[in-house]
Amino acid sequence: MAKLNSIGLDAKKSAHLADQLNVLLADYSIFYQNVRGFHWNIKGNMFFELHAKFEELYNDLFVKIDEVAERILTLGYTPIHNYSDYKAIASIAETGKISDGEKAVATILKSFADVLVLQREILNLASDAGDEGTNALMSDYISAQEKLVWMYSAFAKK
Repeated sequence: MAKLNSIGLDAKKSAHLADQLNVLLADYSIFYQNVRGFHWNIKGNMFFELHAKFEELYNDLFVKIDEVAERILTLGYTPIHNYSDYKAIASIAETGKISDGEKAVATILKSFADVLVLQREILNLASDAGDEGTNALMSDYISAQEKLVWMYSAFAKK
């Protein structure tokens, strides 16, 4: 019989989930900081609209960073917390200073595409492990982010 962790899940499957959640944590952390930069540096005729939307997005990412870290802890593992570790495993790259709204939105859409793929992978792993907590978290994230992709895409197409 498989060894179980403190919440009754297979320890090996939980370890793999925690590893993937740490990748998501890295992606979210870099995504968050990129969006903060967009918020700070946006210029042009879309300033007011995008400045507010970017703040809304980075606040949401900030909450998700904490939730993912706490889920890793719940599984019995340690969330990474150094940007050097984030950069080593993240699929999202740091951006330079971007002040053009269209370029910022395109970068956001690419970042969503990256995290959605990873979240679907985590959702499948969680389902296989019987981990309803991680499953519910990923399901909620995916649903909300698919809507954001639609909205940012609609904005990008004018």
